Amino acid sequence: MAHSLGTTREDLLLRHLDDCPPANFEALVARRLAHEPVAYITGTRAFWTIDLMVGPGVLVPRADSETLIEAAVGHFARRPPTTILDLGTGPGTLLLAALDQWPGATGLGVDRSPEALAMAQRNAERLGLANRARFVEGDWAKGLNARFDLVLANPPYVGTGESLPPEVRDHEPAEALYAGTDGLDAYRALGPDLPRLIAADGVAILEIGHTQTEAVGGLLAAAGLSWDLRRDLAGRPRAIVAG
Repeated sequence: MAHSLGTTREDLLLRHLDDCPPANFEALVARRLAHEPVAYITGTRAFWTIDLMVGPGVLVPRADSETLIEAAVGHFARRPPTTILDLGTGPGTLLLAALDQWPGATGLGVDRSPEALAMAQRNAERLGLANRARFVEGDWAKGLNARFDLVLANPPYVGTGESLPPEVRDHEPAEALYAGTDGLDAYRALGPDLPRLIAADGVAILEIGHTQTEAVGGLLAAAGLSWDLRRDLAGRPRAIVAG
């Protein structure tokens, strides 16, 4: 309703409870009843300190993913990162949040999806970060030769046999969700490349499924990296910090 009225939820509650529903309200409700994500309906999602444009074809940013930015803030408490890499950037979620956090940094976002990259570019321009963010089409870290202070990734980690809510399963892009039968294919692809991507005193921070700590940690250890776990606000395993 707030979106339909062109106002905020707070303003709706304070000033518009007696307003008549706009003409487009019922159509929006019908879309939600069909389990379309609210972010697709409104076209935006708040994440960390920024608001991102989102839509069909890109993964909807989740609050749980803010755990990665929190972990990065903790790691770089004494000195800010100056170079940031976001692998599987989607609509630019992690990269743009990090660039907003550290105004002196520049970053690169990589994704296979031209649709996601186009939206990431629009988000960078909308947020005034286009001069510090660059987006390229690519297959994870293949072809990247530079080192980065901070490497971020929220790869697909759902097993192909796992069930998901209909608003996720039926609307969000499968390639951003599923990663083989055990959900680990993306980590197998990423792990061997991470050591050459992380700068001295840098760190890689990866989102994981809540049952994947030891499996992903083992893949990173096999690549020669030490790692630590970070939990989300619900206390579930959410991110691995490796370096």
